[in-house]
Amino acid sequence: MPSPSILIVDDEPDLCELLAITLQRMSLATRTAPNLAAARKLLAAERFGLCLTDMRLPDGDGLELVEWIQTQAPNVPVAVITAHGNMETAVKALKLGAFDFVSKPVDLAVLRKLVGSALKLSGSDADTGVFGPRLLGESRSIQALRELIARVARSQAPVHICGESGTGKELVAKLIHESGPRRDGPFVPVNCGAIPTELMESELFGHKRGSFTGAVADKKGLIPSAEGGTLFLDEIADLPLHMQVKLLRVIQEKSVRPVGEQREVPVDVRVLSATHKNLAQAVAEGRFREDLYYRVNVIELRVPSVRERPEDIPELAEAILRRLGRRMRIEPPRLDDAARRALETYAFPGNVRELENILERAVTLSTAGEIGIEDIQLRPSVAGAGGAAAGGATASGTDTAPLGDHLEEIEREAIVKALEQTRYNKTAAAKALGMSFRALRYRIKKLGIE
Repeated sequence: MPSPSILIVDDEPDLCELLAITLQRMSLATRTAPNLAAARKLLAAERFGLCLTDMRLPDGDGLELVEWIQTQAPNVPVAVITAHGNMETAVKALKLGAFDFVSKPVDLAVLRKLVGSALKLSGSDADTGVFGPRLLGESRSIQALRELIARVARSQAPVHICGESGTGKELVAKLIHESGPRRDGPFVPVNCGAIPTELMESELFGHKRGSFTGAVADKKGLIPSAEGGTLFLDEIADLPLHMQVKLLRVIQEKSVRPVGEQREVPVDVRVLSATHKNLAQAVAEGRFREDLYYRVNVIELRVPSVRERPEDIPELAEAILRRLGRRMRIEPPRLDDAARRALETYAFPGNVRELENILERAVTLSTAGEIGIEDIQLRPSVAGAGGAAAGGATASGTDTAPLGDHLEEIEREAIVKALEQTRYNKTAAAKALGMSFRALRYRIKKLGIE
């Protein structure tokens, strides 16, 4: 099938001509509209693969056209042309549903990449089911999450994924990547809390040979490695302030400067981020830059905890048991009724990750091809209303204590146990707990563990 044409909405003939020539060299047909009225008429009458609109038009604002397209022509990606440095307008456009933005003076190489990504969306609707069997559950919260993933996957806007530890934030990021036009590009996850501060700039941006002691060869950074794909910044709240400034420039200018390099190098990456912490609170406390917060949080996507969707626990458990059976090359054991009821009433402070750990231990302990209540070994202090069935009565007085107190007590016990098992080696304890050394040190201080 022939490629759909591109609609250019601008009242400057010179810019329209420049854009048309550039797109024609990509073997793309173009139509132009000098104002909002003409653009709406063309969009209603013809099929377009992309709409490029200026912000200032004789009869209105480019943001009005972005809003109109979301309801009247939702299958047409729209990109806005903004004045140089006007990120506030670009962020507004992205929040309204724009696919991407390009700044004046228009960089033709950036424009060509944008157009290429937008045209890949033409067949992406059939691919949004890619995450159907992988994001398990039929609860209302999970169904809503699937719908959000499908919508944000069509955009290039930065997405911030929030939720408790163990809920599957990286999985959601992968699904956004795989469901969008960048699915053929790399997906590069970065744990911001796991990189030593002194190495972070080199790791993220890369470096030139001889730029510092030990730099014996050029190194490509993690951000340039995501060229044409998606950069996932996990635990972004742990990013040091001096790196937050540099990341802000990457998002705004779409370029990086490797250590020792004299000039910036353009990069084409989509930025997704995640954290289990409260970023807004970190901003209020001065630990996270407010301007970066608004750049990475253009679209916020919250992953529900397991406690919020107990009806999904049986399906999650069965899928995990099948996966464990394949890995261990055994027939997947089944949960007996008592064990299933216990899991359904358990609070799961560690969410899906904790459920995986519980079931892996249970598969190891079970002997008859069936997992009983004695095999799952739930902690009574975090059981729900049916917690007694999971392993006896709850601790005296805890059933009326706030949930936050329960979780802190569980966290304290887990950290103390890990420290004892590793003979108080904090590095080893952090690894056993699945967190960074810095995060463990912070939790030890906050929880008052000596």
